Amino acid sequence: MFQRQRSRRPVVVAVVLTVLLVLAAIGSLAAGAEALPVASVVDALTGRRHGPIATIVWELRLPRTLLAMLVGAGLAVAGAAVQTLVRNPLAEPYLLGVSYGASVGATAVITTGALAAAGTWALFSGAFLGALGAGVLVGAIAVAQGGLTPIRLILTGTVLGSAFSALASWLVFRAGDPAAAQSVLFWLLGSLAGAQWSVLPVPLVTVALVVGLLLAFSGWLDALAAGPDTAAGLGVPVREARIALFVLCACTVGALVAVAGAVGFVGLIVPHLARMVVGSRHRVLLPVTALAGALFLVLVDAVCRVAVRPVEMPLSVLTGLVGAPVFLLLMGRRRYRYGGTT
Repeated sequence: MFQRQRSRRPVVVAVVLTVLLVLAAIGSLAAGAEALPVASVVDALTGRRHGPIATIVWELRLPRTLLAMLVGAGLAVAGAAVQTLVRNPLAEPYLLGVSYGASVGATAVITTGALAAAGTWALFSGAFLGALGAGVLVGAIAVAQGGLTPIRLILTGTVLGSAFSALASWLVFRAGDPAAAQSVLFWLLGSLAGAQWSVLPVPLVTVALVVGLLLAFSGWLDALAAGPDTAAGLGVPVREARIALFVLCACTVGALVAVAGAVGFVGLIVPHLARMVVGSRHRVLLPVTALAGALFLVLVDAVCRVAVRPVEMPLSVLTGLVGAPVFLLLMGRRRYRYGGTT
């Protein structure tokens, strides 16, 4: 009986999270600088209402809410994958240094006007190219030093991340433009203000691919989480699997940071919470993590839009305020350890 209840728990949790996500999305559509009645939002979604409210819902708030879902889900899943890759409970997607490379690209666009020919895609292009370059550099250095082992990835990503951060700061200092500095800071702290329907395909395809691929190789991830010797004994090509996982995580983080900035704590906290509820088997962990990440960021974005309105609060301000005490509580649980609950 107990085993049957444990096997049903992931399904129940997924259903509950899905319902909460739908309710949170409707609430997010109603929230903003100008609050909308929930009934009017539902009518606009179902086509029973037209006019200004329908325009606000469909053209402004729905793309933003969907982007929050995709970014939250993608960062959470990437966090779970990175924690498996480096076998470290403190790991998060930004540990690979990719987000800092994206910050250099985005800062260069904002402060120098680079890639102006790309138009509205200039910021995204600069951030993604910076992330891609950082990922290639981190991976190449780690491989040159002996392979993509957890300790080499952590050290290389941390050191190069600091260097990229310093370079971004130098670009802001060199520009000497207060408006540019403010734009860079707002982007670095994460924002979904640039959400448009035209932006959604990139994160949608990225998140769909990463979740699909990770689920397809969930058995390998379970083996890697148990250690390289165990994985090799089970027939997993450890070196190739690590390289593939690194590339997948780096590309995912690069694409998501490029559209939303560096949103902190999502990839660190959410995977831990999911492990506590459904365990560490990736076949059930990844879908629950994705749903929880989407729900978390939708709620955070809604609060950030109304907390100090009409001014919008950067996402990482709230995720940090929420994430830090939650993580401290997690560390204080004696029965919790990385890789599951015992």
